[in-house]
Amino acid sequence: MDRDAYHFDRASNSNISSMWLYHVGNKKADMNIYKKKNHIKENGEGICRSAGRCVSFDLFFSFFEFSCIMAIKGNSTDNKTRNSVSIIIVVGLCCFFYLLGAWQRSGFGKGDSIAVEITKQTDCTSTSNLSFETHHGGAGLSDELSDSKSSNFEPCDDSYIDYTPCQDQRRAMTFPRNNMIYRERHCPPDKEKMYCLIPAPKGYVAPFPWPKSRDYVPYANVPYKSLTVEKAVQNWVQYEGNVFRFPGGGTQFPQGADKYIDQLASVIPIANGTVRTALDTGCGVASWGAYLLKRNVLAMSFAPRDSHEAQVQFALERGVPAVIGVLGSIKLPYPSRAFDMAHCSRCLIPWGANDGMYMMEVDRVLRPGGYWVLSGPPINWKTNYRAWQRTKDDLEQEQKGIEEIAELLCWEKYTEIGEIAIWRKRINADSCPGRQDEPRVKMYKKMEACVSPFPEVNNADEVAGGELKAFPERLYAVPPRISSGSVTGYSVESYHEENKIWKKHVLFYKKINKLLDTGRYRNIMDMNAGLGSFAAAIDSPNLWVMNVVPTIADTSTLGVIYERGLIGIYHDWCEAFSTYPRTYDLIHAHGVFSLYKDKCKMEDILLEMDRILRPEGAVIFRDEVDILIKVKKMIGGMKWSSKLADHEDGPLVPEKILVAVKQYWLSSKENDNCFVQKQWIQITVFSLVFVYSRGSSSNFVSLEPIKQHYSAMYSSDVTMYSLTMLREVKRDNERERERCTNSPNFIMNFLVKQVSWKPQSAMIIDGFDGGEREEDGSNSRTHSGDGDGNGSGDGIREEALKRVVV
Repeated sequence: MDRDAYHFDRASNSNISSMWLYHVGNKKADMNIYKKKNHIKENGEGICRSAGRCVSFDLFFSFFEFSCIMAIKGNSTDNKTRNSVSIIIVVGLCCFFYLLGAWQRSGFGKGDSIAVEITKQTDCTSTSNLSFETHHGGAGLSDELSDSKSSNFEPCDDSYIDYTPCQDQRRAMTFPRNNMIYRERHCPPDKEKMYCLIPAPKGYVAPFPWPKSRDYVPYANVPYKSLTVEKAVQNWVQYEGNVFRFPGGGTQFPQGADKYIDQLASVIPIANGTVRTALDTGCGVASWGAYLLKRNVLAMSFAPRDSHEAQVQFALERGVPAVIGVLGSIKLPYPSRAFDMAHCSRCLIPWGANDGMYMMEVDRVLRPGGYWVLSGPPINWKTNYRAWQRTKDDLEQEQKGIEEIAELLCWEKYTEIGEIAIWRKRINADSCPGRQDEPRVKMYKKMEACVSPFPEVNNADEVAGGELKAFPERLYAVPPRISSGSVTGYSVESYHEENKIWKKHVLFYKKINKLLDTGRYRNIMDMNAGLGSFAAAIDSPNLWVMNVVPTIADTSTLGVIYERGLIGIYHDWCEAFSTYPRTYDLIHAHGVFSLYKDKCKMEDILLEMDRILRPEGAVIFRDEVDILIKVKKMIGGMKWSSKLADHEDGPLVPEKILVAVKQYWLSSKENDNCFVQKQWIQITVFSLVFVYSRGSSSNFVSLEPIKQHYSAMYSSDVTMYSLTMLREVKRDNERERERCTNSPNFIMNFLVKQVSWKPQSAMIIDGFDGGEREEDGSNSRTHSGDGDGNGSGDGIREEALKRVVV
């Protein structure tokens, strides 16, 4: 909304009030007042229309004019009766208009429906021209931006489809390999930053809704098959037609993550909410974290960008929290005492190396009383050393080193079952005197081989740092860091007040975007999370929130977020986030640009948001109006559509809300809508072949290659994929579809190209040249039969093909 509109509100209200007081107090009305009234009314309605507000002046000024006339007529000092009558009339009219307004508000008056309709059309908080549904048609969402022109950002080259600026493989190879330094974050300098838009791969579609996404990922979204070969026997992921299927297996749980978690739950109190947050080191495709979610446990999974191509990308595409990361030489970007449980399932981390530095880092982020799970080598080495192809002495020394470091950390070995060992961290420093808390973790702080001290306690039974309640009660209970006063600027009262405010904010967000809690948005990021109150207010089984606490924030609040049973990470938004492109459905940015003003370029942050946001994903900005106007101009050149809305408390509040939607577009090679039409035809042909092949397998001779090509789609588990694709692509522009499919040759040539199929009866479709046909007598076939006397097979199916084409 233009600032002039806000100034007009204040100016017009003050002018009208002064006119009214002048008239009533002095009763010396002048006809110039009508000119001033008309000027205000005309200007007011003009600004009202441009700003989108709905204020009616007519009734007010009609009443105002009448009052002025009555006052002028009653200005005679010798006629008290007439003056009294005018006062009575004024009071009567006030009562009349009050009752009229009450009647209209009750819904019985037709005037009320008219007013409501006008309000809908002109309300500046309306976002009716923004669509939050997925379309995949590349059709832009329109909105009028400011007159000033914005910079247009061009698409990056297609080779940058999966670009991760701070984990770039080419740059990584220039760093040392000791302690996994080359796998850590190495962000490009300013002169190497890319100011372009990362394209989506050809055929990109919206991920499946949760929990379907846990088991299936569209191949087009993450088109990498290396893990299906490399981890084939370990049941990580399988490629089936146009989707990847995740059976839930892993290196240490080939029978499935559920059974593996059942083993852990027999020892660790997972079911009662005591364990809520978990850290999975070397997570693979995050199946452990994926199956913990149904037990109300939220896992932060991380793995490096290494030879296991796209493992973190798979995890996020499945709707599971994950980041690119590694235990190397830098401290993990999490606060002390954050996680209820840490886990390593054959993660290949040398736990005993560097004087136990990695186990000490796990000890730092593990809360008192938390659990550490280690499965795989070297646990139970006496039985498995041959399978692991390692010597007994090597494995024995490795386990001995782990046991010694665990003893140094005062961990209690809880149990060892088969290849699983579980330790528990002590609840206080009674057996480890002198341990104290670390208030903040700085970015890129070197990891050290030292024991993180416990906070002080008053007795041997007290949990160091404060005892946490079970989840979900933990979500709104006062966190120990708040109650102890260790977080500067926050008290118990301000904590409760912030929760109340954010419940109100989220309720307003849901009015703007009614799809917020329907499963449309699974992966959500809060770029400036504060105490995590936004995540708490929006909490739902349909979604999870990555709470980011900027490293330049005045107060470190990430520890509070974890004490509430939520997850998050430290990050500096002047750099790229540790994730792949297109991994978040919705981003919430509260005060981010005010915080980073004069710290780094606005376009750096916005382009990073564009990189990690999925096509047709949404963004909610909440900031000062001046800043949001600049943001609105800039995102106009990023293929985003946006709408500015008032604060929920009204237009006079300087903080505003900007909602935006990223448009759907693909890499330059596949921006033509004809590609989408090819997908539509694929699904159409699949559906046709499926229907006409259910009767007899012998009727499926000539279409066997197609059957093989779409073999995965015959599974009921992936039927939803076909239906979803068909539903989405049918929304495409009808004119483009006509251009792409205006001839039967398009489908037939497409089939020939895609599945190397030579139709046995192509003559039924005029003008089609399907290549050489076999004419050697017994092998020659016509459209009326399949060569074995059965004349009801291919002819019917190809006749149906013709009907589809026509």
